[in-house]
Amino acid sequence: MHEKTTSPTSLEQCRAAVAPFELPDHRRALWQILNTLGSYVVLWALVPWALAISWWLAIPIVLLGGGLLVRIFIIFHDCSHGSFLRSRRANRWLGSVCAWLAFTPPYQWGWEHARHHATSGDLDRRGAGDMWTLTVEDYRSASKWKRRAYRFARNPLVLFVMAPIFIFVVIQRFLPPQSSQRERRSIWATNVAVVAMVAAMMWVVGPLTYLVIQLGIMAVGGSAGVWLFYLQHQFEDVYWERHDQWSYTEAALRGSSYLRLPKILQWFSGNIGFHHVHHLSPKIPNYHLERCHRSDPIFEDVPTLGFRESLRSAFLALWDESEGKLVSFRRARA
Repeated sequence: MHEKTTSPTSLEQCRAAVAPFELPDHRRALWQILNTLGSYVVLWALVPWALAISWWLAIPIVLLGGGLLVRIFIIFHDCSHGSFLRSRRANRWLGSVCAWLAFTPPYQWGWEHARHHATSGDLDRRGAGDMWTLTVEDYRSASKWKRRAYRFARNPLVLFVMAPIFIFVVIQRFLPPQSSQRERRSIWATNVAVVAMVAAMMWVVGPLTYLVIQLGIMAVGGSAGVWLFYLQHQFEDVYWERHDQWSYTEAALRGSSYLRLPKILQWFSGNIGFHHVHHLSPKIPNYHLERCHRSDPIFEDVPTLGFRESLRSAFLALWDESEGKLVSFRRARA
């Protein structure tokens, strides 16, 4: 069961807890690069050989590739925070390569994600880099079109199956409204890199083989990534407050979950299940998150999700300010 922190934690306590884990470790980082990017390259190298034996082997290839793509995205995510390596330039270059493998514009995504960290749990600053969330009152006062659009977007089939591949393959190819010059350059550079990568891989393994495997990997990796991101901030007792009462530390410790995963899934997800630690200090690289979580008593009462709670969270959709809980559409009508 997930639990709710009952007493606020001071900023000084938080800084003392996270400070020893904020320094990147080049040996751990290099090993993660080798076992992640190296495995992804080897997997693609095996594709022609495997499919020459049987196309049924595409299934394990797609599943493994999707898991590795999530892990690649976590490396990019850390690089965006400048936490994976000590060198700012090295973070930028490695992050760009990992982002392009995930068909993601690094600067534009990184800017939105920084906004997410700065505003997570703040009801008055929703809308940038987060999951679209309406309050019960927002929903009741919305137009019929907006209510239908919101219910469609919150449908689990749409949210976790259809939307991820559409976002990564299609939406991220285009410029968002009012993009800055740097965002535009990031998106165009990503598109050029993606076209070059697609053309090269089609030449190496063949157009049909590449499209089937790549789209399958993107579908699996995208769905898993959206599911993880959803569970990190969408659970019953999640923290939301109006801006004048909002606290960064409380948003990190009460508004970000600890998602308990089997060790193999923890590995593929790059330890991002320790999301409360990450939101408390984005400077901590993913390979230090678990050690930080286990190092201090302030992390003992953070919201914790197991498998059962994670499934239940998929049907929560609206923030009820009167109850201080995320509720389902059915409960909001009651």
